[in-house]
Amino acid sequence: MSTLEFQQSILNWHNLKGRKDLPWQQDITPYRVWLSEIMLQQTQVTTVIPYFNTFVQQFPTVEALAKAPIDAVLHRWSGLGYYARARNLHKTAQRIVELGYFPDTLEALVALPGIGVSTAGAILSIAFNKSHPILDGNVKRVLARFKAVSGWPGQSNIIKQLWEFSAQLTPIDDVATYTQAMMDLGATVCTRSKPLCDQCPLQENCIAQLTGTVALLPTPRPPKTIPIRQVVLLLMSNDEGAILLEKRPPTGIWGGLWSLPEFDSIEAIEAWCLLKNRPIKLLQALAPLRHTFSHYHLDYTTVRVKTDNPINFVMEANQTVWYKREHIERVGLPAPIKLLLQQNIEDKHG
Repeated sequence: MSTLEFQQSILNWHNLKGRKDLPWQQDITPYRVWLSEIMLQQTQVTTVIPYFNTFVQQFPTVEALAKAPIDAVLHRWSGLGYYARARNLHKTAQRIVELGYFPDTLEALVALPGIGVSTAGAILSIAFNKSHPILDGNVKRVLARFKAVSGWPGQSNIIKQLWEFSAQLTPIDDVATYTQAMMDLGATVCTRSKPLCDQCPLQENCIAQLTGTVALLPTPRPPKTIPIRQVVLLLMSNDEGAILLEKRPPTGIWGGLWSLPEFDSIEAIEAWCLLKNRPIKLLQALAPLRHTFSHYHLDYTTVRVKTDNPINFVMEANQTVWYKREHIERVGLPAPIKLLLQQNIEDKHG
């Protein structure tokens, strides 16, 4: 199959079967393409759609995003995970506004926070119709199977090989459609499990299909032991029904979000309450829970503490604040913490 035949097969398939009604495919702008590409990193399309719609409703332009408080951005991102993406979006929006235009070169785009070579290629191809290869997870899978490239795609030599194939196959003309088509093919036909090979426009020339190795490619990441981290979370409330929240550091897990204060033990919580002059009227340890990140398990025990220490409500960006129950929904919370609060805040215990 020649390069031209490959390209034409992909374009013909997209014309007949490709998705054309996704929110970011309407009213295409560099901002909307960039936002969708960031949201789609390690996240399914069906999950992203409602987040994208509400995000652009609140922040319709890069200027609106740049002006927004980071707490508002993180709140709108809450539940999507990988919160560094949201922090980088905000930083990049501010830099773009400072520049006065949306960069349209590979070098300028990859210099911005959170934009890698593949994301930059997608922005250039789809928003600016400039020919640049991409290599997101979907395209990696299509090319690894079509060319029967064995080896984990996280290895530098495998990545280099796949980039070379992507560059060779990316057309000069109609590159926006081609780029969208390749991502669609990987997402809807050449899926990770149970691929629909009989519906693939490349099936007659796919080496993995011809050799019966589709299920083996791309080569899975070598297994590794995931460490376990244990913490105790403080769910403190007062007689006025306010919850104590703490702002996490700007980087790291749940960076910049509001969460429950963390401790090493229940004894450490009791000592902290004594130090802060917050009398304990009730102390209750909840059943342990686990939340798994990409590189470790977080096992956490939540300790409910009720205090009668009268404290004024603070609604400003301090590091530790009391939030009224009705304000909880307005702040950026990690998804497991948000669920925890929803399940454990009572009207009177609250």
